[in-house]
Amino acid sequence: MLASAGMRVALMIEGQEGVTWDHWCALADACEEHGVETLFRSDHYISQADESANVAHDAWTTIAALAARTTTLRFGTLVSPATFRAPALLANAVATADHVSGGRIELGLGAGWMEREHRAFGFPFPETPVRVEMFAEQLEIVHRLWTEERVDFRGRYYTLEDAPGLPKPVQRPHPPILVGGSGKRGTVEPALRFADEYNTPFVTPEEAAAIRPRVAPLRFSVMTGCIIGSTHDEALDRAHELYGRRPRDEAFDDWLAAYAQRALFGSVDEVATRLHEYEQAGCDRVMLQHLQHTDLEPVRLIGRELSASSRRS
Repeated sequence: MLASAGMRVALMIEGQEGVTWDHWCALADACEEHGVETLFRSDHYISQADESANVAHDAWTTIAALAARTTTLRFGTLVSPATFRAPALLANAVATADHVSGGRIELGLGAGWMEREHRAFGFPFPETPVRVEMFAEQLEIVHRLWTEERVDFRGRYYTLEDAPGLPKPVQRPHPPILVGGSGKRGTVEPALRFADEYNTPFVTPEEAAAIRPRVAPLRFSVMTGCIIGSTHDEALDRAHELYGRRPRDEAFDDWLAAYAQRALFGSVDEVATRLHEYEQAGCDRVMLQHLQHTDLEPVRLIGRELSASSRRS
């Protein structure tokens, strides 16, 4: 069973987990070679697995650089925390990347959650309700800077005085804006006003189906893990490799069973069957988190087998 034409798939890379510039170039090249439509990356400044060893390059600098050396691949963040950048800086950075790419950029925006990186590098990390309010103001400001000639804004956290809405992005009316959240009011209501897509991470198809009605008429997507192989045994080998990267309390079989409940695991056909469940739940797109970023074979399978089959069906 293959995903239908209504279900799009994209690649998602956790950029803070030791993805070097050479790795990024290899990933982008593989995406273009094998027909992956969009490469998303996380926006973090510190590794969760090994912060002393794993490099975490800046998301928007990396995206702009990759955009300059590619021709068809789209790029985006899942998601940029509102705590990292002033909204006008973010609007300019993303619009600049949109010019560099010739219109191949998407902005994912959220409230931020990883306290450790904020404490480490001096980013403010207020309580969750405050971060959500900051996100809502930031989303409105970015949208208005991209769509209005001049912007005045006086909020609780940000103030703009007669700001010129420049540079305008290449994409009109603006690059697609994705809001990341769990379907709660604090992210849903601003998204309905200013975003194009709502994205929820690591939910089952049943959980996705419960969120879908709350975000109509936006596009709806899910980001979730993916361990894929051309055969089930090949996927199992990749699962063993990922499991062995760090000490774990649970046995392999227990770990994999828990992983497969909220992620995609198996052969191409098995993953496609699972994708169909997300499509039936109302998802327009699934971003497949690929944690073994030096292994490019899954990129080929996602592009050649999943994405291409989706476009053909």
